[in-house]
Amino acid sequence: MRAAVLYSATGALLLTTLSAVPAGGTPNAVPGVVIAAKRAAAEGVDFGACTDVPDLPGSMECGKVGVPLDYARPNGRQIELAVSRVRATHRDPHNSKRRVPRQGALVFNPGGPGASGLYFPLIGMIPEWKRIGAAYDLVGYDPRGVGRSAPLSCEDPKTFFKGPAPSPTHPSETYKRERVARAKAYARGCAQRAGDALRHYHSLNNARDLDVLRAALGEERLTFMGASYGTYFGALYATLFPSHVRRMVFDAAVNPDPAQIWYRNNLDQSAAFESRWEDFREWVARHDRVYRLGGTSQAVLRSYERARAKLAAEPAGGKVGPAQLQGTFLQAGYYDDYWPSRAEALSAYLEGDPKLLIALAAPPREAAAEAENANAVYTAVECNDGPWPTDFRVWDRDNTRLARVAPFETWDNVWANLPCAYWRAPRQQPLDVRTGPGELPPTLILAAERDAVAPYDGALEMHRRLTGSVLVTERDAGTHGIAGGPNRCVNGHLEAYLLEGRLPARRAACAPHAEPRPADRAGKAAAVRPAR
Repeated sequence: MRAAVLYSATGALLLTTLSAVPAGGTPNAVPGVVIAAKRAAAEGVDFGACTDVPDLPGSMECGKVGVPLDYARPNGRQIELAVSRVRATHRDPHNSKRRVPRQGALVFNPGGPGASGLYFPLIGMIPEWKRIGAAYDLVGYDPRGVGRSAPLSCEDPKTFFKGPAPSPTHPSETYKRERVARAKAYARGCAQRAGDALRHYHSLNNARDLDVLRAALGEERLTFMGASYGTYFGALYATLFPSHVRRMVFDAAVNPDPAQIWYRNNLDQSAAFESRWEDFREWVARHDRVYRLGGTSQAVLRSYERARAKLAAEPAGGKVGPAQLQGTFLQAGYYDDYWPSRAEALSAYLEGDPKLLIALAAPPREAAAEAENANAVYTAVECNDGPWPTDFRVWDRDNTRLARVAPFETWDNVWANLPCAYWRAPRQQPLDVRTGPGELPPTLILAAERDAVAPYDGALEMHRRLTGSVLVTERDAGTHGIAGGPNRCVNGHLEAYLLEGRLPARRAACAPHAEPRPADRAGKAAAVRPAR
Protein backbone atom coordinates (compact mmCIF):
# COMPACT_ATOMS: atom_id res chain seq x y z
CA MET A 1 0.00 0.00 0.00
CA ARG A 2 2.29 2.73 -1.13
CA ALA A 3 2.38 6.06 -2.82
CA ALA A 4 -0.02 6.90 -5.60
CA VAL A 5 0.40 8.96 -8.73
CA LEU A 6 -2.13 10.87 -10.80
CA TYR A 7 -1.72 10.35 -14.53
CA SER A 8 -3.66 12.54 -16.91
CA ALA A 9 -3.63 13.70 -20.50
CA THR A 10 -1.72 16.81 -19.41
CA GLY A 11 1.25 14.68 -18.37
CA ALA A 12 1.03 15.96 -14.77
CA LEU A 13 2.71 13.54 -13.32
CA LEU A 14 -15.28 13.51 14.42
CA LEU A 15 -18.93 14.10 15.37
CA THR A 16 -19.96 10.58 16.34
CA THR A 17 -18.63 8.81 19.40
CA LEU A 18 -15.48 6.82 18.93
CA SER A 19 -15.87 3.14 19.70
CA ALA A 20 -12.31 3.09 21.00
CA VAL A 21 -9.78 5.78 21.87
CA PRO A 22 -6.49 5.36 19.98
CA ALA A 23 -3.41 4.53 21.98
CA GLY A 24 -1.66 7.76 22.84
CA GLY A 25 -4.83 9.76 22.12
CA THR A 26 -7.63 11.18 24.21
CA PRO A 27 -11.39 11.61 23.81
CA ASN A 28 -10.65 15.34 23.34
CA ALA A 29 -9.75 14.52 19.74
CA VAL A 30 -13.48 14.32 18.96
CA PRO A 31 -14.47 17.80 20.18
CA GLY A 32 -11.16 18.91 18.68
CA VAL A 33 -12.50 18.17 15.22
CA VAL A 34 -15.69 20.10 15.96
CA ILE A 35 -13.66 23.14 17.03
CA ALA A 36 -11.32 22.92 14.04
CA ALA A 37 -14.14 22.41 11.55
CA LYS A 38 -16.12 25.36 12.93
CA ARG A 39 -13.05 27.56 12.60
CA ALA A 40 -12.39 26.35 9.06
CA ALA A 41 -16.00 26.96 8.03
CA ALA A 42 -15.71 30.56 9.21
CA GLU A 43 -12.39 31.13 7.44
CA GLY A 44 -13.11 29.23 4.23
CA VAL A 45 -10.41 28.77 1.59
CA ASP A 46 -8.90 31.84 -0.04
CA PHE A 47 -8.35 30.35 -3.48
CA GLY A 48 -6.04 32.16 -5.87
CA ALA A 49 -3.39 31.59 -8.48
CA CYS A 50 -1.13 28.56 -8.03
CA THR A 51 2.04 30.63 -7.91
CA ASP A 52 4.31 27.92 -6.51
CA VAL A 53 3.17 25.21 -8.93
CA PRO A 54 4.51 26.00 -12.43
CA ASP A 55 2.95 25.32 -15.83
CA LEU A 56 -0.66 24.90 -14.72
CA PRO A 57 -3.78 26.00 -16.60
CA GLY A 58 -5.28 29.22 -15.33
CA SER A 59 -8.48 27.40 -14.41
CA MET A 60 -6.75 25.73 -11.46
CA GLU A 61 -6.74 27.61 -8.17
CA CYS A 62 -4.77 26.96 -4.99
CA GLY A 63 -5.27 27.73 -1.33
CA LYS A 64 -4.54 26.66 2.23
CA VAL A 65 -6.57 25.11 5.05
CA GLY A 66 -5.33 25.13 8.64
CA VAL A 67 -5.71 22.00 10.77
CA PRO A 68 -4.46 21.18 14.27
CA LEU A 69 -1.31 19.11 14.44
CA ASP A 70 -2.90 17.42 17.48
CA TYR A 71 -6.69 17.25 17.66
CA ALA A 72 -6.49 16.82 21.43
CA ARG A 73 -5.19 20.43 21.39
CA PRO A 74 -7.23 22.06 18.63
CA ASN A 75 -6.08 25.55 19.55
CA GLY A 76 -2.44 24.56 19.71
CA ARG A 77 0.04 24.25 16.87
CA GLN A 78 -1.59 24.46 13.45
CA ILE A 79 -0.32 23.12 10.13
CA GLU A 80 -1.53 24.11 6.67
CA LEU A 81 -2.83 21.76 4.00
CA ALA A 82 -2.27 22.81 0.40
CA VAL A 83 -5.54 22.60 -1.59
CA SER A 84 -6.29 22.91 -5.30
CA ARG A 85 -9.51 23.38 -7.25
CA VAL A 86 -10.96 23.60 -10.72
CA ARG A 87 -14.50 24.93 -10.62
CA ALA A 88 -17.38 23.01 -12.18
CA THR A 89 -17.55 23.90 -15.87
CA HIS A 90 -21.37 23.52 -16.10
CA ARG A 91 -20.80 22.38 -19.71
CA ASP A 92 -22.37 19.13 -20.89
CA PRO A 93 -19.78 17.53 -23.20
CA HIS A 94 -22.58 15.88 -25.19
CA ASN A 95 -24.87 18.91 -25.45
CA SER A 96 -23.21 22.32 -25.62
CA LYS A 97 -26.56 24.11 -25.12
CA ARG A 98 -27.29 22.41 -21.80
CA ARG A 99 -26.05 24.06 -18.60
CA VAL A 100 -25.19 21.46 -15.95
CA PRO A 101 -26.13 22.42 -12.37
CA ARG A 102 -23.34 22.35 -9.81
CA GLN A 103 -23.51 19.56 -7.21
CA GLY A 104 -20.74 20.79 -4.90
CA ALA A 105 -17.12 19.79 -4.43
CA LEU A 106 -15.66 16.36 -5.20
CA VAL A 107 -12.60 15.84 -3.00
CA PHE A 108 -10.07 13.26 -4.13
CA ASN A 109 -7.19 11.42 -2.50
CA PRO A 110 -4.93 9.26 -4.69
CA GLY A 111 -3.59 6.97 -1.98
CA GLY A 112 -0.14 6.23 -0.74
CA PRO A 113 0.17 7.06 2.07
CA GLY A 114 2.38 9.85 0.82
CA ALA A 115 0.86 10.80 -2.53
CA SER A 116 -0.01 14.33 -3.56
CA GLY A 117 -3.48 15.03 -4.89
CA LEU A 118 -2.78 18.62 -5.95
CA TYR A 119 -2.88 17.81 -9.65
CA PHE A 120 -6.17 15.90 -9.47
CA PRO A 121 -8.40 18.78 -10.67
CA LEU A 122 -6.69 18.61 -14.08
CA ILE A 123 -8.37 15.24 -14.62
CA GLY A 124 -11.45 17.18 -15.72
CA MET A 125 -9.66 17.96 -18.99
CA ILE A 126 -9.89 14.38 -20.29
CA PRO A 127 -13.00 12.93 -21.92
CA GLU A 128 -13.79 10.30 -19.27
CA TRP A 129 -14.09 13.00 -16.58
CA LYS A 130 -15.77 15.90 -18.41
CA ARG A 131 -19.32 15.02 -17.30
CA ILE A 132 -18.21 14.80 -13.67
CA GLY A 133 -16.16 17.99 -14.02
CA ALA A 134 -19.23 19.77 -15.36
CA ALA A 135 -21.18 19.10 -12.16
CA TYR A 136 -18.48 19.24 -9.49
CA ASP A 137 -15.70 21.50 -8.37
CA LEU A 138 -12.78 19.07 -8.57
CA VAL A 139 -10.70 19.44 -5.39
CA GLY A 140 -7.31 17.94 -4.65
CA TYR A 141 -4.96 18.42 -1.74
CA ASP A 142 -1.71 17.37 -0.13
CA PRO A 143 -2.48 15.40 3.06
CA ARG A 144 -0.53 16.30 6.18
CA GLY A 145 3.16 15.62 5.73
CA VAL A 146 2.98 15.54 1.93
CA GLY A 147 4.48 18.04 -0.48
CA ARG A 148 3.38 21.53 0.53
CA SER A 149 1.48 20.41 3.67
CA ALA A 150 3.99 20.48 6.57
CA PRO A 151 6.28 18.04 4.72
CA LEU A 152 7.95 15.19 6.56
CA SER A 153 11.48 14.02 5.92
CA CYS A 154 13.41 11.07 7.32
CA GLU A 155 16.75 11.41 5.55
CA ASP A 156 18.70 13.75 3.31
CA PRO A 157 17.04 13.56 -0.13
CA LYS A 158 20.49 13.58 -1.72
CA THR A 159 21.08 10.10 -0.28
CA PHE A 160 17.57 8.73 -0.92
CA PHE A 161 18.17 7.03 -4.24
CA LYS A 162 20.64 4.24 -3.60
CA GLY A 163 21.60 2.68 -6.88
CA PRO A 164 22.53 0.61 -8.59
CA ALA A 165 21.48 -1.88 -5.93
CA PRO A 166 20.88 -5.62 -5.49
CA SER A 167 17.45 -7.16 -5.02
CA PRO A 168 17.87 -10.80 -3.95
CA THR A 169 14.72 -12.88 -4.02
CA HIS A 170 16.20 -15.17 -1.33
CA PRO A 171 18.53 -12.89 0.67
CA SER A 172 21.49 -14.16 2.65
CA GLU A 173 21.79 -13.71 6.41
CA THR A 174 24.47 -11.08 5.79
CA TYR A 175 22.18 -9.10 3.52
CA LYS A 176 19.32 -9.35 6.04
CA ARG A 177 21.54 -7.95 8.80
CA GLU A 178 22.50 -5.07 6.52
CA ARG A 179 18.87 -4.26 5.80
CA VAL A 180 17.93 -4.47 9.50
CA ALA A 181 20.66 -1.91 10.24
CA ARG A 182 19.34 0.35 7.49
CA ALA A 183 15.77 0.05 8.81
CA LYS A 184 16.88 1.00 12.32
CA ALA A 185 18.78 4.00 10.95
CA TYR A 186 15.79 5.12 8.91
CA ALA A 187 13.41 4.90 11.89
CA ARG A 188 15.95 6.84 13.95
CA GLY A 189 16.17 9.50 11.23
CA CYS A 190 12.40 9.94 11.15
CA ALA A 191 12.30 10.47 14.92
CA GLN A 192 15.21 12.90 14.87
CA ARG A 193 13.95 15.00 11.98
CA ALA A 194 10.26 15.18 12.94
CA GLY A 195 10.58 15.16 16.72
CA ASP A 196 7.40 14.88 18.77
CA ALA A 197 5.27 15.82 15.74
CA LEU A 198 5.95 12.40 14.18
CA ARG A 199 3.22 10.74 16.26
CA HIS A 200 0.53 12.92 14.69
CA TYR A 201 0.92 11.66 11.13
CA HIS A 202 -1.54 8.78 10.90
CA SER A 203 -4.77 7.73 9.20
CA LEU A 204 -7.13 8.85 11.97
CA ASN A 205 -5.78 12.37 11.67
CA ASN A 206 -6.05 12.16 7.88
CA ALA A 207 -9.75 11.36 8.32
CA ARG A 208 -10.17 14.23 10.80
CA ASP A 209 -8.38 16.60 8.42
CA LEU A 210 -10.84 15.57 5.72
CA ASP A 211 -13.74 16.82 7.84
CA VAL A 212 -12.00 20.13 8.42
CA LEU A 213 -11.42 20.43 4.68
CA ARG A 214 -15.10 19.68 4.06
CA ALA A 215 -16.07 22.52 6.40
CA ALA A 216 -13.56 24.93 4.84
CA LEU A 217 -15.03 24.23 1.40
CA GLY A 218 -18.47 25.15 2.71
CA GLU A 219 -19.84 21.65 2.15
CA GLU A 220 -22.50 20.48 4.60
CA ARG A 221 -21.88 16.91 3.49
CA LEU A 222 -18.80 15.48 1.81
CA THR A 223 -18.52 13.98 -1.65
CA PHE A 224 -15.24 12.06 -1.65
CA MET A 225 -13.34 9.68 -3.84
CA GLY A 226 -10.39 7.76 -2.45
CA ALA A 227 -8.11 5.45 -4.36
CA SER A 228 -5.97 2.69 -2.84
CA TYR A 229 -4.86 3.88 0.64
CA GLY A 230 -7.35 6.73 0.21
CA THR A 231 -10.11 4.14 0.57
CA TYR A 232 -8.85 3.25 4.05
CA PHE A 233 -8.98 6.67 5.64
CA GLY A 234 -12.12 7.32 3.60
CA ALA A 235 -13.62 4.32 5.39
CA LEU A 236 -12.40 5.73 8.70
CA TYR A 237 -14.19 8.96 7.81
CA ALA A 238 -17.37 7.05 6.98
CA THR A 239 -17.17 5.34 10.38
CA LEU A 240 -16.38 8.50 12.33
CA PHE A 241 -18.60 10.99 10.44
CA PRO A 242 -21.41 9.05 8.72
CA SER A 243 -23.85 11.96 8.96
CA HIS A 244 -21.35 14.16 7.09
CA VAL A 245 -21.24 11.91 4.02
CA ARG A 246 -23.09 12.75 0.83
CA ARG A 247 -21.46 10.30 -1.59
CA MET A 248 -18.23 8.28 -1.38
CA VAL A 249 -16.34 6.26 -3.97
CA PHE A 250 -13.77 3.69 -2.87
CA ASP A 251 -11.56 2.80 -5.86
CA ALA A 252 -9.15 -0.14 -5.42
CA ALA A 253 -10.29 -0.72 -1.85
CA VAL A 254 -7.78 -1.96 0.70
CA ASN A 255 -8.73 -4.34 3.48
CA PRO A 256 -9.85 -2.23 6.50
CA ASP A 257 -9.96 -5.13 9.00
CA PRO A 258 -8.03 -3.87 12.07
CA ALA A 259 -6.12 -7.16 12.17
CA GLN A 260 -4.78 -6.41 8.66
CA ILE A 261 -3.42 -2.90 9.38
CA TRP A 262 -0.74 -2.97 8.02
CA TYR A 263 1.55 -5.95 8.46
CA ARG A 264 -0.84 -8.59 7.17
CA ASN A 265 -2.06 -6.42 4.32
CA ASN A 266 1.50 -6.21 3.05
CA LEU A 267 1.90 -9.99 3.24
CA ASP A 268 -1.29 -10.39 1.22
CA GLN A 269 -0.04 -7.84 -1.29
CA SER A 270 3.20 -9.73 -1.83
CA ALA A 271 1.29 -12.94 -2.43
CA ALA A 272 -1.06 -11.27 -4.91
CA PHE A 273 1.78 -9.76 -6.91
CA GLU A 274 3.01 -13.20 -7.87
CA SER A 275 -0.20 -13.88 -9.80
CA ARG A 276 -0.10 -10.46 -11.44
CA TRP A 277 3.55 -10.94 -12.37
CA GLU A 278 2.51 -14.15 -14.11
CA ASP A 279 -0.30 -12.32 -15.94
CA PHE A 280 2.32 -10.01 -17.40
CA ARG A 281 4.66 -12.81 -18.39
CA GLU A 282 1.84 -14.73 -20.09
CA TRP A 283 0.97 -11.63 -22.10
CA VAL A 284 4.60 -11.23 -23.18
CA ALA A 285 4.72 -14.90 -24.15
CA ARG A 286 1.61 -14.47 -26.32
CA HIS A 287 3.49 -11.76 -28.19
CA ASP A 288 6.78 -13.60 -28.56
CA ARG A 289 6.97 -12.63 -32.23
CA VAL A 290 7.29 -9.01 -31.12
CA TYR A 291 9.49 -9.30 -28.04
CA ARG A 292 11.38 -12.58 -28.53
CA LEU A 293 11.53 -13.19 -24.78
CA GLY A 294 10.03 -16.68 -24.84
CA GLY A 295 6.82 -18.38 -25.82
CA THR A 296 5.81 -19.42 -22.29
CA SER A 297 5.57 -17.70 -18.94
CA GLN A 298 8.54 -19.67 -17.66
CA ALA A 299 10.62 -18.78 -20.71
CA VAL A 300 9.89 -15.08 -20.14
CA LEU A 301 10.88 -15.51 -16.48
CA ARG A 302 14.19 -17.00 -17.59
CA SER A 303 14.78 -13.97 -19.83
CA TYR A 304 14.06 -11.67 -16.90
CA GLU A 305 16.43 -13.61 -14.63
CA ARG A 306 19.11 -13.46 -17.32
CA ALA A 307 18.77 -9.67 -17.33
CA ARG A 308 18.99 -9.60 -13.52
CA ALA A 309 22.23 -11.56 -13.63
CA LYS A 310 23.71 -9.28 -16.29
CA LEU A 311 22.78 -6.15 -14.34
CA ALA A 312 24.25 -7.58 -11.14
CA ALA A 313 27.54 -8.06 -12.97
CA GLU A 314 27.45 -4.72 -14.80
CA PRO A 315 24.73 -2.14 -14.05
CA ALA A 316 23.24 -0.53 -17.13
CA GLY A 317 24.59 2.97 -17.57
CA GLY A 318 26.13 2.64 -14.13
CA LYS A 319 22.64 3.34 -12.72
CA VAL A 320 20.36 0.34 -13.21
CA GLY A 321 20.97 -2.80 -11.16
CA PRO A 322 18.65 -5.63 -10.12
CA ALA A 323 16.72 -3.47 -7.64
CA GLN A 324 15.98 -0.86 -10.29
CA LEU A 325 14.96 -3.58 -12.74
CA GLN A 326 12.61 -5.11 -10.17
CA GLY A 327 11.12 -1.70 -9.35
CA THR A 328 10.29 -0.86 -12.93
CA PHE A 329 8.75 -4.28 -13.59
CA LEU A 330 6.80 -4.03 -10.34
CA GLN A 331 4.98 -1.11 -11.96
CA ALA A 332 3.72 -3.51 -14.63
CA GLY A 333 1.85 -5.23 -11.82
CA TYR A 334 -0.02 -1.98 -11.20
CA TYR A 335 -1.04 -1.02 -14.71
CA ASP A 336 -1.24 -3.23 -17.76
CA ASP A 337 -0.74 -0.26 -20.09
CA TYR A 338 2.86 -0.41 -18.83
CA TRP A 339 3.29 -3.90 -20.22
CA PRO A 340 4.45 -2.97 -23.75
CA SER A 341 7.17 -0.55 -22.64
CA ARG A 342 8.54 -2.97 -20.03
CA ALA A 343 8.59 -5.86 -22.46
CA GLU A 344 10.24 -3.72 -25.12
CA ALA A 345 12.90 -2.48 -22.67
CA LEU A 346 13.75 -6.00 -21.54
CA SER A 347 13.92 -7.28 -25.10
CA ALA A 348 16.14 -4.45 -26.27
CA TYR A 349 18.45 -4.77 -23.26
CA LEU A 350 19.00 -8.47 -23.82
CA GLU A 351 19.75 -7.71 -27.46
CA GLY A 352 22.42 -5.19 -26.48
CA ASP A 353 20.55 -1.87 -26.34
CA PRO A 354 20.07 -0.64 -22.74
CA LYS A 355 18.77 2.87 -23.55
CA LEU A 356 15.05 2.26 -22.94
CA LEU A 357 15.68 0.27 -19.77
CA ILE A 358 17.88 3.05 -18.42
CA ALA A 359 15.22 5.65 -19.29
CA LEU A 360 12.54 3.66 -17.45
CA ALA A 361 14.50 2.33 -14.48
CA ALA A 362 17.28 4.80 -13.62
CA PRO A 363 16.55 6.73 -10.40
CA PRO A 364 15.24 10.22 -11.33
CA ARG A 365 17.66 12.32 -9.29
CA GLU A 366 15.68 15.50 -9.99
CA ALA A 367 12.70 13.95 -8.16
CA ALA A 368 14.70 12.83 -5.11
CA ALA A 369 13.17 15.35 -2.67
CA GLU A 370 9.61 14.48 -3.70
CA ALA A 371 10.32 10.74 -3.54
CA GLU A 372 12.01 11.01 -0.13
CA ASN A 373 9.05 12.97 1.23
CA ALA A 374 6.53 10.46 -0.13
CA ASN A 375 8.46 7.58 1.40
CA ALA A 376 8.72 9.38 4.76
CA VAL A 377 4.94 9.93 4.90
CA TYR A 378 4.23 6.38 3.77
CA THR A 379 6.46 5.02 6.52
CA ALA A 380 5.19 7.33 9.26
CA VAL A 381 1.51 6.70 8.57
CA GLU A 382 1.77 2.93 8.25
CA CYS A 383 4.07 2.61 11.26
CA ASN A 384 1.88 4.88 13.39
CA ASP A 385 -1.40 3.27 12.34
CA GLY A 386 -1.16 -0.02 14.21
CA PRO A 387 0.99 -2.70 15.81
CA TRP A 388 3.89 -4.29 13.93
CA PRO A 389 6.13 -7.22 14.89
CA THR A 390 9.15 -5.81 16.71
CA ASP A 391 11.24 -8.97 16.42
CA PHE A 392 12.84 -9.45 13.00
CA ARG A 393 12.60 -13.20 13.48
CA VAL A 394 8.82 -12.89 12.94
CA TRP A 395 9.33 -11.01 9.67
CA ASP A 396 12.01 -13.49 8.64
CA ARG A 397 9.81 -16.50 9.35
CA ASP A 398 6.71 -15.17 7.62
CA ASN A 399 8.45 -13.86 4.55
CA THR A 400 10.88 -16.72 4.08
CA ARG A 401 7.85 -18.98 3.92
CA LEU A 402 6.01 -16.63 1.56
CA ALA A 403 8.98 -16.13 -0.74
CA ARG A 404 9.02 -19.86 -1.54
CA VAL A 405 5.77 -19.40 -3.48
CA ALA A 406 5.79 -15.64 -4.16
CA PRO A 407 9.37 -14.51 -4.64
CA PHE A 408 8.79 -11.54 -6.95
CA GLU A 409 7.89 -8.80 -4.46
CA THR A 410 8.12 -10.40 -1.02
CA TRP A 411 11.51 -9.28 0.26
CA ASP A 412 11.44 -5.84 -1.35
CA ASN A 413 8.12 -5.29 0.42
CA VAL A 414 9.80 -6.28 3.69
CA TRP A 415 12.59 -3.76 3.26
CA ALA A 416 10.08 -0.99 2.47
CA ASN A 417 8.20 -1.60 5.73
CA LEU A 418 10.88 -2.87 8.12
CA PRO A 419 11.45 0.55 9.81
CA CYS A 420 8.07 -0.10 11.48
CA ALA A 421 9.73 -2.84 13.56
CA TYR A 422 11.96 -0.21 15.16
CA TRP A 423 9.56 2.76 15.20
CA ARG A 424 10.01 5.38 17.91
CA ALA A 425 6.52 6.91 18.03
CA PRO A 426 3.41 5.59 19.81
CA ARG A 427 1.18 3.22 17.87
CA GLN A 428 -2.50 3.80 17.22
CA GLN A 429 -5.12 1.14 17.85
CA PRO A 430 -6.79 0.64 14.44
CA LEU A 431 -10.42 1.70 14.39
CA ASP A 432 -13.01 -0.98 13.73
CA VAL A 433 -14.38 0.25 10.41
CA ARG A 434 -18.07 -0.53 10.44
CA THR A 435 -21.41 1.16 9.82
CA GLY A 436 -24.88 -0.09 10.67
CA PRO A 437 -28.10 0.03 8.65
CA GLY A 438 -29.18 3.58 7.87
CA GLU A 439 -26.08 5.21 9.39
CA LEU A 440 -24.30 5.91 6.11
CA PRO A 441 -25.68 6.92 2.70
CA PRO A 442 -25.11 4.35 -0.05
CA THR A 443 -21.48 4.24 -1.17
CA LEU A 444 -19.74 2.82 -4.25
CA ILE A 445 -16.79 0.41 -4.13
CA LEU A 446 -14.83 -0.28 -7.34
CA ALA A 447 -12.38 -3.17 -7.62
CA ALA A 448 -10.45 -5.11 -10.23
CA GLU A 449 -10.60 -8.83 -9.54
CA ARG A 450 -6.85 -9.41 -10.04
CA ASP A 451 -5.55 -6.20 -8.45
CA ALA A 452 -2.29 -7.10 -6.71
CA VAL A 453 -1.70 -3.82 -4.89
CA ALA A 454 -5.11 -3.97 -3.19
CA PRO A 455 -6.13 -7.64 -3.38
CA TYR A 456 -9.79 -8.26 -4.11
CA ASP A 457 -10.51 -9.73 -0.66
CA GLY A 458 -10.06 -6.19 0.65
CA ALA A 459 -12.93 -4.90 -1.48
CA LEU A 460 -15.13 -7.74 -0.25
CA GLU A 461 -14.26 -6.90 3.36
CA MET A 462 -14.94 -3.18 2.80
CA HIS A 463 -18.29 -4.10 1.24
CA ARG A 464 -19.22 -6.25 4.26
CA ARG A 465 -18.32 -3.53 6.75
CA LEU A 466 -20.01 -0.55 5.08
CA THR A 467 -23.71 -1.36 5.25
CA GLY A 468 -25.54 -0.30 2.12
CA SER A 469 -22.43 -0.14 -0.05
CA VAL A 470 -22.43 -1.47 -3.60
CA LEU A 471 -19.48 -3.33 -5.10
CA VAL A 472 -18.71 -3.06 -8.81
CA THR A 473 -16.09 -5.56 -9.97
CA GLU A 474 -14.06 -5.51 -13.16
CA ARG A 475 -13.73 -9.23 -13.79
CA ASP A 476 -10.46 -10.89 -14.77
CA ALA A 477 -8.54 -7.58 -14.75
CA GLY A 478 -5.78 -6.29 -12.51
CA THR A 479 -5.23 -2.58 -13.08
CA HIS A 480 -4.91 -0.79 -9.74
CA GLY A 481 -7.56 1.90 -9.80
CA ILE A 482 -10.30 1.62 -12.42
CA ALA A 483 -12.34 4.84 -12.08
CA GLY A 484 -12.20 6.97 -15.20
CA GLY A 485 -10.08 4.44 -17.08
CA PRO A 486 -10.78 2.54 -20.30
CA ASN A 487 -13.72 0.45 -19.03
CA ARG A 488 -16.97 2.10 -20.12
CA CYS A 489 -19.06 -0.18 -17.90
CA VAL A 490 -17.14 0.91 -14.80
CA ASN A 491 -17.33 4.56 -15.83
CA GLY A 492 -21.07 4.25 -16.39
CA HIS A 493 -21.58 3.12 -12.80
CA LEU A 494 -19.28 5.90 -11.55
CA GLU A 495 -21.13 8.63 -13.44
CA ALA A 496 -24.58 7.29 -12.53
CA TYR A 497 -23.62 7.41 -8.85
CA LEU A 498 -21.82 10.75 -8.72
CA LEU A 499 -24.19 12.57 -11.07
CA GLU A 500 -27.54 10.98 -10.18
CA GLY A 501 -26.99 9.11 -6.91
CA ARG A 502 -28.02 5.96 -8.75
CA LEU A 503 -26.48 2.58 -7.90
CA PRO A 504 -26.98 -0.95 -9.18
CA ALA A 505 -27.99 -3.84 -6.97
CA ARG A 506 -25.74 -4.83 -4.06
CA ARG A 507 -23.12 -6.11 -6.49
CA ALA A 508 -22.46 -5.68 -10.18
CA ALA A 509 -19.80 -6.91 -12.60
CA CYS A 510 -18.13 -5.50 -15.69
CA ALA A 511 -16.24 -7.42 -18.36
CA PRO A 512 -12.51 -6.66 -18.42
CA HIS A 513 -11.12 -3.84 -20.51
CA ALA A 514 -9.07 -4.83 -23.53
CA GLU A 515 -5.49 -5.94 -23.01
CA PRO A 516 -2.81 -3.61 -24.34
CA ARG A 517 -1.53 -4.11 -27.85
CA PRO A 518 2.20 -4.71 -28.33
CA ALA A 519 2.53 -1.54 -30.38
CA ASP A 520 1.12 0.64 -27.56
CA ARG A 521 3.31 2.78 -25.38
CA ALA A 522 2.88 3.38 -21.63
CA GLY A 523 1.58 6.69 -20.44
CA LYS A 524 -1.12 7.22 -23.09
CA ALA A 525 -4.04 6.23 -20.91
CA ALA A 526 -5.66 8.89 -18.80
CA ALA A 527 -7.01 7.79 -15.47
CA VAL A 528 -6.70 8.26 -11.76
CA ARG A 529 -3.97 5.75 -11.14
CA PRO A 530 -3.13 4.77 -7.60
CA ALA A 531 0.28 3.20 -7.21
CA ARG A 532 1.83 1.47 -4.34
